[in-house]
Amino acid sequence: MFGGIMLFSKFFAPTSRDVPADAKIVSHRLMLRSGMISQTASGIYCWLPLAVRVLDKISQIICDEQDGIGANRVLFTTIQPADLWIESGRYDAYGKEMLRIKDRKEGNFLYSPTNEEQATDVFRKYVKSYRGLPTMLYQIHWKFRDEIRPRFGVMRGREFLMKDGYSFDIDFESAKRTYDNVFKSYIRIFRRIGLTPIPVQADSGAIGGNMSHEFQILAETGESTLYYDKKLLTSSDDELMTTFAVTDEKYDPKESAVHEKDLQISKGIEVGHVFYFGTKYSKAMNTFVLDEKGEKVFPEMGSYGIGVSRLVAAIIEASHDDRGIIWPEAVAPFDVVILNLHVKNSKCCDAASEIYGAISSRKEVLYDDRDITVGEKLADADLIGIPWQIIIGKNKIESEIVELKNRKTGEAIEISRSEVIGRFVR
Repeated sequence: MFGGIMLFSKFFAPTSRDVPADAKIVSHRLMLRSGMISQTASGIYCWLPLAVRVLDKISQIICDEQDGIGANRVLFTTIQPADLWIESGRYDAYGKEMLRIKDRKEGNFLYSPTNEEQATDVFRKYVKSYRGLPTMLYQIHWKFRDEIRPRFGVMRGREFLMKDGYSFDIDFESAKRTYDNVFKSYIRIFRRIGLTPIPVQADSGAIGGNMSHEFQILAETGESTLYYDKKLLTSSDDELMTTFAVTDEKYDPKESAVHEKDLQISKGIEVGHVFYFGTKYSKAMNTFVLDEKGEKVFPEMGSYGIGVSRLVAAIIEASHDDRGIIWPEAVAPFDVVILNLHVKNSKCCDAASEIYGAISSRKEVLYDDRDITVGEKLADADLIGIPWQIIIGKNKIESEIVELKNRKTGEAIEISRSEVIGRFVR
């Protein structure tokens, strides 16, 4: 009867009531308890179906916004030849975080911690003229950095999924426009996900200026302390280009332009970083184009990252309660979960089937058909955090009534099954 339906009994989500002793932060505990991840080694995790659905939702939003500003999606290799990094001067300088590998022919390779060198190498092979600029390449791919102390689950793991982008422009003015376009696209990405992004001016090194920014989201368990004007919470994209937060190590009350009554102090988690570095890699790797006069020009470059797997944990840190995860609707693994509290009752099963059939063409629906206790079923629904719960019990179904619960607010209303269908298919 339920062929093709997303049944909880067939869906691999090994939930647990046990609180892992080694999980120190909320997101790590909830990701393990909800069956989102499974640890393979220190700082290395398998991502299970619930988590993959969230990763896919986040990735799609990122792709929409990056494609919208003219970036081109690629997939670089996870294994890179060491020669590229020797050419840029970073192979020895990068340190022990880089996982260095030898193949059977004793060739030197590495597992990608980042891809500036490879992006530059791809660009120089194919773009020879100023007519090919600006160019921006991006990917969403796995990376590895051998953290000395991996901790906090996927928040600070060794293997992680990252969106990384690389831009090439003919001059600084063009590079600045690209940087600003990416900056604004990042604001839109985080807002679409359901988060409030706080830009933080970061160190820009020898180039000076303010062309390096982190993006933080507010969470009580964040590692950074942010000092910012409260208008950042409601500012437009353009306003956010000129108003930034600072971290605790940089905050000086005497130099702050923020009025005391407008000052906000919160914890934050870094989820993105944009950085302009000029001709650092193009010069080191002899990557140039010919300008209109036929003269060599080294492209101005920037790199732009979002920690996609880290973002999953950061969302949970920012959005949870004592019962479990509260997913923002845009990235929830499912839109609706139908809870059939009495799977041996034919009327409950008929109602669940009808509701699923009616709304599954418009929404992503998980049907909990498991033969477990009512308490376990309700607890799992709260734990995995799907935004809407349709609860079907035998006492009310005789009157064609079901319960509709909003996971975020906890509000629950009794509603007819025809009305609940109307809520999701209009």
